[in-house]
Amino acid sequence: MPIQTSSLIAGTMKWGSWGKGFNTAAMQNLIEICLAEKIHTFDHADIYGGYTTEAEFGKAWKEMSIPREKVQFITKCGIKYVCEERDYGIKHYDYSKEYIIWSVEQSLKNLQTEYIDVLLLHRPSPLMRSEVIADAVTELKISGKINHFGLSNFTPAQTDLIRKHTAVTYNQIQFSATHLQPMVNGELDYMQLHCIKPMAWNPLGSIYKEDIPQTIRIKELLNKLTLKYNLPEDILLLAWILKHPAKIAPVIGTTNIERIKALQVLQNFELELEDWFAIWTESIGTKIP
Repeated sequence: MPIQTSSLIAGTMKWGSWGKGFNTAAMQNLIEICLAEKIHTFDHADIYGGYTTEAEFGKAWKEMSIPREKVQFITKCGIKYVCEERDYGIKHYDYSKEYIIWSVEQSLKNLQTEYIDVLLLHRPSPLMRSEVIADAVTELKISGKINHFGLSNFTPAQTDLIRKHTAVTYNQIQFSATHLQPMVNGELDYMQLHCIKPMAWNPLGSIYKEDIPQTIRIKELLNKLTLKYNLPEDILLLAWILKHPAKIAPVIGTTNIERIKALQVLQNFELELEDWFAIWTESIGTKIP
C-alpha cells in the first residue's frame, strides 16, 4: 500500500539552476516553511538542475538536523539528460538493472540519506523490460535503499506491463483543470481500482501560461468564485484536484513563501459540487457529457 504522503507535495525542480538557483540557506528556509505548513513530502528527479539539484538540496537538508522520519523523499530515474554533468550523445531512456540501481545510489549520495521513500521511473521507454525493472526494484527494496516503487507519466497499459512482475503503488501524471485526460480516459479510474496513488505535476495547468479560449473561460469563472469563497485562484484550482476521489496529491512547484503559506487553507476547504462541475464545464467549453 502507498505511504501517507502529505496532501500537497513540494516539487523541487525549480529550487536549483532550473529555476531560482537557491543557495543552501534559502533551501533550508524553504524546507522549514514547507514543514511548518504540513508539507513533508519532497519531490525530486535525478536530472533536475542538470543532475545538481538533488545534491544542493541534500547539503541543505543534512545541516538542518531534522529527523529523517519527519520527511519523505521521492525521486525519479531513467532519463539520460544531456548536460554539463553528463556527456551523453543524445537524450534517451535507460531502464537496465545496472542503471536503475546506480541511479538510486547516486540519489542516495546526493540527498545524503540512507533510503528513498518512493522511487519513480520518470517516463516510459519503448525498450523497457518489466522483468529487468522488477529485478532492480526487488534488489533495491531488499537492500533497504528504496521503500516504495512507482511510475511517472505511464499509461494503464504501460503500468500493467510493469505490474506483471512487481508492485506499483504510485503514478505521477500531468493533471489539472486544463489537462483533463486522466479523468476522462480511464487513467484515474484504473489507479483507484489498483490502489495506485496518483500525484499530479503541473497542477495549475496552463491557466497562467496561455491566453486561449479554454483558459479565458476558466479565468472568467474563477473571477466569480474568488469573490464567492474569498480565496485566490490557485487555491481553487488545487481544491478542484483534491476533491477527486482518487485522492490525488498535487506536486506544488511554487517557491513563493506567501503562496506556500496560503495553501494551508486547503486542509479544511472543499469546493461545492456545482462549482467543481462548473470548472470542468468551462474547461471543455460545453456541457459535460
